[in-house]
Amino acid sequence: MHYLSIALHTLAIYAFLILGLRFIAHRQLTQLTVVDIVIILVLGSAVETSMIAGDTALSAGLVSASTLIAADCVITRAILHNRRLRKLLLGGPLLLVHNGQVLEYNLRRAGIALDELMEALREREMASPEEVRFAVLELDGSITAVPKIRKGPDAVSDG
Repeated sequence: MHYLSIALHTLAIYAFLILGLRFIAHRQLTQLTVVDIVIILVLGSAVETSMIAGDTALSAGLVSASTLIAADCVITRAILHNRRLRKLLLGGPLLLVHNGQVLEYNLRRAGIALDELMEALREREMASPEEVRFAVLELDGSITAVPKIRKGPDAVSDG
């Protein structure tokens, strides 16, 4: 009977977390912020005991998970409406290349090796930083690169 209780608690927590995370997860997984990752990790710890302990643990786990989900909703709304808080908790985009020049200080700040930057540029069909008007490390960890406008016989027109 104890194993059946564990299974039922686990299924209850699983269903609750699917509904709770569906309620708060409004972005794709590739766009998770630090706040999103923290809530997911902490939820795992909060409900761990609920799945295997006694009857009161299930309600305690549900209350703990509900509290975390509610706190995440409040923080998410606060981040949306408060620029300073957003910058503090999420940071901001970081310029990596400006007019063909690699900003090595910003690469070090972001913990990105030059090889990683070069790989990201090649994925966007740019062979070198000299071809880049600007490249930015976005909040979700992706690198956006905008090419310089080429002049001459191989120029690409915008229209």
